[in-house]
Amino acid sequence: MEHAAETVDAVVVGAGHNGLVAANILADAGWDVLVLEAAETPGGAVRTAELTAPGFRNDVCSAFYPLGAASPVLSALGLHEYGLRWRHAPAPLAHVLPDDRAAVISRDLDRTMASVARFSPADADAWRAEFEAWTQMREQLLDALFQPFPPVRAAARLGRRLGVADSLRFARLVTMPVRALAEERFSGEGAQLLLAGNAQHTDLGPGDAGSAIFGWLLAMLAQDVGYPVPEGGAGRLAIALANRLTAAGGRVACQRPVTRIHTAGGEAVAVSDASGRLVRARRAVLATVPAPTLYRELLDPDVLPPRLLADLRGFHWDDPTVKVDWALSRPIPWRNPEVGQAGTVHLDADMTGLADYHHALSVGRLPEKPFLLLGQMTTADETRSPAGTESAWAYTHVPREHKWDRDSLRQFADRLEAVVERHAPGFTGHIEARAIHGPDDLFHVDGNLVGGAINAGTAAIHQQLFFRPVPGLARADTPVDRLFLAGASAHPGGAVHGGPGANAARAALRRASRGGTTYRRVIQRLNAAVYR
Repeated sequence: MEHAAETVDAVVVGAGHNGLVAANILADAGWDVLVLEAAETPGGAVRTAELTAPGFRNDVCSAFYPLGAASPVLSALGLHEYGLRWRHAPAPLAHVLPDDRAAVISRDLDRTMASVARFSPADADAWRAEFEAWTQMREQLLDALFQPFPPVRAAARLGRRLGVADSLRFARLVTMPVRALAEERFSGEGAQLLLAGNAQHTDLGPGDAGSAIFGWLLAMLAQDVGYPVPEGGAGRLAIALANRLTAAGGRVACQRPVTRIHTAGGEAVAVSDASGRLVRARRAVLATVPAPTLYRELLDPDVLPPRLLADLRGFHWDDPTVKVDWALSRPIPWRNPEVGQAGTVHLDADMTGLADYHHALSVGRLPEKPFLLLGQMTTADETRSPAGTESAWAYTHVPREHKWDRDSLRQFADRLEAVVERHAPGFTGHIEARAIHGPDDLFHVDGNLVGGAINAGTAAIHQQLFFRPVPGLARADTPVDRLFLAGASAHPGGAVHGGPGANAARAALRRASRGGTTYRRVIQRLNAAVYR
């Protein structure tokens, strides 16, 4: 039986956080918005479930949100009115060295300074200087980061704030390897590894150009806003976004995967879902899928410039991920008790260990000593598991070439547990249950995590700014009129902050505005110059 076609102002493909952010902004502008989601519930990679044992709430993918807490995009939505509450561990982050020493970031600046001073007394003042530099540019830098590229007005404000000399030095920082920056700014391993460890939240090694800005930014955010988590689970962030959208008049329809975006006269006009149902879009289609999925699977290639399709062959995914969740009968018994206060733990490499880990990944070899990012969720939010227990997880990157089956995943999970056990004797004896997600499992959870890549494309400098997702305008606008790329493949990239979704919504509003015809003409001319 054929379904009558529905017509709305905008269709948003995907109800992950970027899709929900975009839908909220459009609904606030009075648009009739429908979000189509393939999964049973909204959220995408921002989701919580009882993966391990009853009463243990596990964040299926993303968990800690320093960029989310600092994001002007999310702050502007007033999500606290829809149930979002940020919770904090006693300390945001600890980096554990192989010998059990740890450098700890506290939201109390003096405590962080004392921690890095144990490695080198001079680093206390050096850390304070970095944080003072951050606070001087914080507002202007965040505005520039979350604006469409190039962020002309925001960048001008940042430039005026910094002045010519410091602007040049900041531009240098943006291009640097994190190892070089860390060794320039600090003399002790503790502070150096806090920068380098934070860069591991991307797929960049300590010697990779462009890794410094990620390590520095996340370290400063940890000092500033911490590494907060939503009370009750990451999924509460998605629920708050969905509830806000409903209150604004928008709708989310789950279990309706979009299989085709239809065009006519060079513009996006409708989408079809897997059941064949058609939804017409009067004003815009916003897609939160990765760029290769949008251009290769959802669109007819004849509507795209051949050079764009050729450039997509050079699109680089970030490294795949293996993640293990645990239900623990008690908190992790760290040999160094400071580590037990941290919500996020980096485990357990020095700078050489980080370099070795990334070298193995770069040559397609499973690292002998995997570097772990570990979350102590009940430490950060007591609602995550029964009193006296801990809901915890760890993930590490693996080479894209490696093939996995259930046995090899179980064996690899045992190796990850052995890393924790070395620093927390008795840890494995407290495991009540565990859940293992390999790269294919993560893709099954969220179809945007292609091959287990959690950032929708590498964070390397050759795929950032106007190179993201391919050389072009670094804007949400695509070569198809009224079609906008709203996911993490677009600038400013991965993590949970809403930037790509907000940029796409703003572009859609601009296109539909009184000056929209002129706006589109400019975009078409720029695209013609890039893709001819």
